[in-house]
Amino acid sequence: MSDMKEPFLNAVPLLEKIEKAGYEAYFVGGSVRDLLIGREISDVDIASSATPVELKAIFSKTIDVGIEHGTIVILFNGMAYEVTTFRSESEYEDFRRPAGVEFIRSLQDDLMRRDFTMNAIAMDKQGKLIDPFRGTQAIKERMIRTVGDPFERFREDGLRMMRAIRFHSQLGFEIEDKTLDALKALAPLLKHISVERKTMEFEKLLAGTYRKDAIIKLTETDIYQFLPGLADLKSEITHMAEYDCGDLSVEEMWALLLFQCKWQQKELDAFLKAWKLPVKKIQYIKSLLAWLKIRFAKNWTKSALYQAGFMIAAGAERLFNILHHQEANLNLEHLQKSYESLPIKKLTDLEINGGDLQEWFQKKPGPWIKEKLKAAEAAVINQEIENKKEILREWLSRCNQN
Repeated sequence: MSDMKEPFLNAVPLLEKIEKAGYEAYFVGGSVRDLLIGREISDVDIASSATPVELKAIFSKTIDVGIEHGTIVILFNGMAYEVTTFRSESEYEDFRRPAGVEFIRSLQDDLMRRDFTMNAIAMDKQGKLIDPFRGTQAIKERMIRTVGDPFERFREDGLRMMRAIRFHSQLGFEIEDKTLDALKALAPLLKHISVERKTMEFEKLLAGTYRKDAIIKLTETDIYQFLPGLADLKSEITHMAEYDCGDLSVEEMWALLLFQCKWQQKELDAFLKAWKLPVKKIQYIKSLLAWLKIRFAKNWTKSALYQAGFMIAAGAERLFNILHHQEANLNLEHLQKSYESLPIKKLTDLEINGGDLQEWFQKKPGPWIKEKLKAAEAAVINQEIENKKEILREWLSRCNQN
């Protein structure tokens, strides 16, 4: 029996409604695991013996999300719940997806197809646990162990190997010996897994509390060799694990890894694109890296702080500190005060614009406008002049005569 709390309690009436219609329904998977560990739970997963068609007959508001895999979203009491029909999976194709999915009525058989014992626990509406594979025991032992033979589980879906290391990173649980042996033996199966799925797991790993240990596990198991662009970077990855990464963000972790590589821009671009990261994220990581290199050359000036912006400057400073084996947030308060004291934060904060310049100088638009605005911007940032329209006009007129 487990002490049930929100968001489970909210969903109990949904389970009751499915049961009232003559079917079984349970809480399953990560939410049950996190309840037992004592982690925060954002949403709950529900498994039921009812098929999607049968569930649609019970609930008026549903959304088809992965109906071919037996999953639908039920809108109930103002909340959205993912409900998946008990299922068994036939032979797996290409080490990543089942050739077919068969809906079944047995909870035990549904739990049997899951990856790790800690994820194969169900809980009924009273909080009673159904745990045929001793997942609760694994949680007590802080152990990552597959349901059944790890070699079979990983051959079914190679991504489960990355999930094992990702859970190691998030939870700090050890990977059981036989499961670890299977990881080492079957790492090449990751060749069959899409980059997008690998990236999602890798970024969760980079964000984990125990990421330092997980990064070492990537090299010990040879899994790193089957991740985009990492095959030749064993020493860089190992070196990365020497730093106390504190509360670095995922983007900062990427930058930390890339900093070890000392690559040219071209190699850097190719590496980030290989992971199929969003363009915005790639630009952010490259920006962090560029400012980190500048930070190694000199202290922050008003001009550098203004150009970088506080987010990037703070990230680069955190990385700089960590690379010097110092507390990540050292000097950050001072940096923030310096940034806040800047007279302007962006060009549009200037009290003048291109229209003003045309009027004052009676000239046609051209590159000269940008030049003068940039000159005024620099003078204001460096507090040579005040950001006041008349003062700026007088200053620009003087500059014009010189």
